[in-house]
Amino acid sequence: MSAVSVYTYTHSVTYVSDNILKSFRDIIRLSGLNPKELVDTWDSKLRALSTWIESKDLEKVILEIYHPVTDKLITRWEMDVVYNWSTDEGTFYADTDQLRYAILKAGVIPGEAKYDIFLNTKPGRRDVTGWGPATLRSTDGMVKQSLGSTVEHNGLGAQAAYWRKA
Repeated sequence: MSAVSVYTYTHSVTYVSDNILKSFRDIIRLSGLNPKELVDTWDSKLRALSTWIESKDLEKVILEIYHPVTDKLITRWEMDVVYNWSTDEGTFYADTDQLRYAILKAGVIPGEAKYDIFLNTKPGRRDVTGWGPATLRSTDGMVKQSLGSTVEHNGLGAQAAYWRKA
């Protein structure tokens, strides 16, 4: 029984990690930005996501879209990781329609915009090569819009939100 649960949790970690990255790729692409940087660093991001979700150290994944000249935040997308995993759940989904609607609602992104992805972890988490401390851009003058559950596999999932100008 134990081996089945371990396999299932590992499968849930893989599913959620992959779909968080796919969701951010869609946000980047549908916002009119080039997803090349994300695609080129996919393996590193997937390794860090999977490692820290497996250990329950990952709290939030953040996509910041900013103006490259002023370094000011244009919008921020967040996925809070939810650890309610259960062998009884039996549900899995990634709500891409919800994201598409929110992208339209968030507004037009300037073509020269750039983006960064950050992983917010608990203190004391183990290191993953290529990842270290970083500083997020200010959300002053912005409001957060919650979208609710966006990715889920057996109760392990992510809840999306985005920040827009107030």
